[in-house]
Amino acid sequence: MPAYAKNKKAYHDYEILEDYEAGIVLNGDEVKSIKANQANLQGGYVDVEKDEAYLNEVHISRYKHSARAIDEPTRKRKLILHKKEIANIEKEITQKGITAIPIKLYSKKGLIKLKIGICRGKKLYDNRDALKKRSQEMEIKRQIKRY
Repeated sequence: MPAYAKNKKAYHDYEILEDYEAGIVLNGDEVKSIKANQANLQGGYVDVEKDEAYLNEVHISRYKHSARAIDEPTRKRKLILHKKEIANIEKEITQKGITAIPIKLYSKKGLIKLKIGICRGKKLYDNRDALKKRSQEMEIKRQIKRY
């Protein structure tokens, strides 16, 4: 499953509590643009309105061979999820400090899917702890490899 776009900063800035797989409603030019790796997930977020989930502020560049004149690269895009999943996401993001962000755009059985993460923002000390833990694990692996 090739990833067309990843939000690498999400793992650094957020603690991911849960994740969901969603379909995304796109027009043909957007699909071609995504397959040409012309999508940027940074700054995007998921919002729920009237029992429907929407992806906001995700930049999908205009396809270079497109005949369409009207172009909104950061338009609101509808997500395809089960009603229970939408209800769960809505319940989670109404809590203070919790948000839903796009993590990865990828292909699955010829369709473009979006991995959504329910996240809580990390504090500076959380990042320091994560870096310290990662460096300790790497040091342990080096020692094991050495002996």
